[in-house]
Amino acid sequence: MRKTLLYIFLLSMVSIHGQELNLPVFTQYLADNNFVVSPTYAGIGDNLKIRANGLTQWVGIKGAPDNQSVYADFRIANRSGVGLSFYNDRNGNTIQSGGKVSFAHHLTLDYYSKQYLSFGISYNLNNFRIDVNNLYGYDENNGNPVPSTVSDDRRTSNNNFDVGILYRNKGFFASFNANNILEKNIDEDIRKAEPGMLLNYQVYSGYTFRGPNKNGLEFEPSIYYQMFSSDNRSSTDVNFKFRKYNRNDDYYWAGISYRFLNDQFLRPLNVGPMAGLKKNNFYFGYAYQITMNDLSGFNSGTHVVTIGLDFLQGISNCPCTQNPVHY
Repeated sequence: MRKTLLYIFLLSMVSIHGQELNLPVFTQYLADNNFVVSPTYAGIGDNLKIRANGLTQWVGIKGAPDNQSVYADFRIANRSGVGLSFYNDRNGNTIQSGGKVSFAHHLTLDYYSKQYLSFGISYNLNNFRIDVNNLYGYDENNGNPVPSTVSDDRRTSNNNFDVGILYRNKGFFASFNANNILEKNIDEDIRKAEPGMLLNYQVYSGYTFRGPNKNGLEFEPSIYYQMFSSDNRSSTDVNFKFRKYNRNDDYYWAGISYRFLNDQFLRPLNVGPMAGLKKNNFYFGYAYQITMNDLSGFNSGTHVVTIGLDFLQGISNCPCTQNPVHY
């Protein structure tokens, strides 16, 4: 039992050390919200789109990571869009909160073959702090826990930028993003162990196939790749989902995602189903990621819930920002 508790503690410490490097991205981006992974999607579509995500990781482990986020993007001109996102992420006694402001511009490369190119940039403001209320030490004489002598919160804030590019050609899409491109200023005398290089790269690509005879079916295989410059860690999601539209452009969808470290393809980190629907202006999605690594004996997986609303419909005069016609 003691070894088990020690193992969970070490895994939690690894997650805390890397928390500022990466907010949790599971399958939120597959819930009709590509803006989660790239600012280049801001303004693509005919509505003001709002998506709220709730993520509970490692269900069954006390103090496991928990995340809430809200994303909104809308078009401000025929070829441009802006986006906002806010998040709160708690991992044990560490809390991270902040937001992003994004801008994207979209170009038509070829009108007849439906080729489009988009550029995006985000300004990020992040606050990272340690909640000292639950900290405690140990009595050197008997090993019993005693209240911590730390009396004030430890916190730090930093600013950063993300940049991205997106190419679309009919049903094909591919985006490349460099996130947290600036190194963080660190006082070496105080925070020697804190990571200063937050840069990570992301690639998201896939293809949307239409079903035969205009029956409203769509099939979409996709991949999501992420690599961290600090230690060259990388992971990949392999996804597949389908949608079924009706004549009012409402739809339901379902799919599955498979995530693995790139040097361990046959040893997935998690695998799970997802499903959702869109009715009028309301959107709902749910995903359940089953833990497949060594923590699987101590938790029941990760739950992701997405609720969304679409407002202010207005079709752009430029096809580079229009919603495709599905039926």
